[in-house]
Amino acid sequence: MKRIGMLTSGGDCQALNAAMRGVVKTMMNSDEQVEIYGFLEGYRGLIYGNYRMLKSSDFSGILTKGGTILGSSRTPFKTITDPDENGLDKVKAMKQNYYNLNLDCLVILGGNGTHKTANLLRKEGLNVVTLPKTIDNDLYGTDMTFGFQSAVDIATACIDCIHTTAASHGRVFIVEVMGHKVGWLTLNAGMASGADIILIPEIPYDIKKVAEAIENRKKNGSRFTILAVAEGAISKEDAKLSKKEYQKKLKESKYPSISYEVAAQIQELTGEEVRVTVPGHTQRGGSPCPYDRVFASRLGSEAAKLILDGEYGFMVGYKNREIVKVPLEEVAGKLKYVSPDASIVKEAKMLGISFGD
Repeated sequence: MKRIGMLTSGGDCQALNAAMRGVVKTMMNSDEQVEIYGFLEGYRGLIYGNYRMLKSSDFSGILTKGGTILGSSRTPFKTITDPDENGLDKVKAMKQNYYNLNLDCLVILGGNGTHKTANLLRKEGLNVVTLPKTIDNDLYGTDMTFGFQSAVDIATACIDCIHTTAASHGRVFIVEVMGHKVGWLTLNAGMASGADIILIPEIPYDIKKVAEAIENRKKNGSRFTILAVAEGAISKEDAKLSKKEYQKKLKESKYPSISYEVAAQIQELTGEEVRVTVPGHTQRGGSPCPYDRVFASRLGSEAAKLILDGEYGFMVGYKNREIVKVPLEEVAGKLKYVSPDASIVKEAKMLGISFGD
């Protein structure tokens, strides 16, 4: 008998349900008897013992369903070792609930912060297997995360729709794409939709270069310009500030986000009419795309195999088109950034896309 705990932590995304289904269906199709305990609302459920036993029927019909049937929450790693408001030791409570249920393994689906806590639990002696979830595709140790391709599809569709109105009215349009620290989503959606300018956190921009790119398009007969701007995009001037100074600037800014600041600066420098569109949380909502359904199912199946083989302390990742197991200590606390020298960036520039640098 294998007793498995399962939780989804952090921001939701497409294919969380598909990944959990992959784990459970593989376990139940094996010769091993299995009990599945779902912790509700992420690590919060593990801390406070909020769980329910799941049946095979709970995983029927969820392959195409977005979100997570277990619910999720953000439990920041930087405060995970701090007592809660009632003085509860959160790490000790998680361990106690794990042992109270006599679990053989904890399956954790999440992104960067989630993996930090998962690695902490591994170091505390719990058997842990993780799955890489995030629309940002920024997890270290894997070429791909599930949720990413679905988000790219949505952001691309949004920019596609903006093209027609931008062309009709001869305006500059900014579409703000999710991604505070890493620009994979903006870069891929921008290229897929034919954006003219792409601004990402890893390549600080010069607003004068951005304005110049817009003016050049106008000189060449283009009536409109599309910018795909990551929510974490940063100017060269701001990139020189300390983290504390930059946070202070953001707090005091009159603009709701960087896209509105960029829009105001473009309007001032070029005289062009600028509009901003923010698709926001639509990018991680809705049904997973076919790629993510297959990918998440494969990851879930391989996670189950690790559990059946008694191999713990790994993230199930994807390298060179193969599913691989990656030691958690190699993943936790690291992000996979877009290198300014990456081939995809060079190719985008060869296509004529400006990064404002």
